[in-house]
Amino acid sequence: MKLKNKINLYTAFLFAILLIVMNLSIYYSFNKLILDSELNTAKNEMAQISNNIGKTIGSVPDAVLLRAYVPLNGMIQIVTEDNTSLSTVTSSDEQQLINKKILFYVKDLSQTISYNQKLYTFISAPIIMQDGKVANLQIIKSLEPARDILTTLRWVLIMVTLITLIPVLISSKVLSNLITKPVSTMIKTMTDIRQSGQFKRLELDGKSMDELYQMGDTFNHMMELIEVNFEKQQQFVSNASHELKTPLTIIESYSSLLKRRGLKEPELFAESIDAIHSEAIRMQELTEQLLLLAQNHEQWNIEISKLNLPEWLIQIVSTFETAFNRRIELVQDLTKPMIITTDEKKLKQLLFIFLDNARKYSHSSITISTGLTSDSTFIKIIDSGIGIREEELPKVFDRFYRVDKARSRKLGGTGLGLSIAKEISAAMGISLQLVSQEGTGTTATLYIKN
Repeated sequence: MKLKNKINLYTAFLFAILLIVMNLSIYYSFNKLILDSELNTAKNEMAQISNNIGKTIGSVPDAVLLRAYVPLNGMIQIVTEDNTSLSTVTSSDEQQLINKKILFYVKDLSQTISYNQKLYTFISAPIIMQDGKVANLQIIKSLEPARDILTTLRWVLIMVTLITLIPVLISSKVLSNLITKPVSTMIKTMTDIRQSGQFKRLELDGKSMDELYQMGDTFNHMMELIEVNFEKQQQFVSNASHELKTPLTIIESYSSLLKRRGLKEPELFAESIDAIHSEAIRMQELTEQLLLLAQNHEQWNIEISKLNLPEWLIQIVSTFETAFNRRIELVQDLTKPMIITTDEKKLKQLLFIFLDNARKYSHSSITISTGLTSDSTFIKIIDSGIGIREEELPKVFDRFYRVDKARSRKLGGTGLGLSIAKEISAAMGISLQLVSQEGTGTTATLYIKN
């Protein structure tokens, strides 16, 4: 069953149940109210009649006296302690009550009774006879007029229920169409995407900001994300295959050369081995970096700890200078404590990426400076190398992008360093800023939240 039909059916069913329960409650409440009212009225009438009869009994024949108080649709009688009737008077249309079993009651009694499939109020009250004996004055009054009213009410409520179900069915159908329209549109869009292979968006009505709008908006954002990732994946596969093609070609060429002439020419053998080894290392580095970039932020295993930034930078600078024999100028105010909360190993990896780029693309000294903003601690890596053209700055964080392709290849670059730096900084919550001018140099700034 379709969702639209389910909503229509369930909504109509629930409304119908609610309407039936409400009408039943009205009917039974009104039924009780009318019967209680009739019974109270009969009790009040009994009180007046028994008082009047008590004053005049014996002075007027019993039959004549009771005839004056007989109900229009009932019976009145006096019952003695031996369950016999001294006198009984009935209305013309209730003659059947004469055959009702006679019983004497010690106390007052008021109730509704059923006799010959008809409903009556029955009231019994003790009275003192002229000879001093106690007898019952009993009055039975038909409730058929009240039952006729209740029957009319019952039919009215049934008709109201049936008539009301018509707009309920219509409104539930309209409601189901309204609710399922965005879902149907989404299904149609997804079907079109599957058949055409093109990414499409839902047309949203901005007037309503309900959950259905949010669902559609979320779908559009999801499709946008999928499309971006799909394009990145295509670009990534294309670039990766291109990057791996060169070292594989070099390895294949040198291995073929070794196969033909390697044993006869020792110099060629050494050259080929060096080339194959170099390209194999390059491929290994490239593969490791690709695997690193394939990780999600949750897989970076960030380990947060407090770090004394000035002391830590002194160690980093010393390590880098020793490893690459490059002069690094460290500028920082040691009088102010700079305690940051970050992942020390990842921050070191991030810093080494920018230092390595500065080393490759500049020959003069590299400068590292630190400082504070209103909400962050920053680290700047400044070089005076070849710089980056303004139009290329937005692309430098793309995978496999090189500013100087020929020079980068000579220096062994893969074009993935800044992409990895971007991923690491995003996982650590560090903001990156890159400012550069061609022929002047580049400044990379890391902003670490306090």
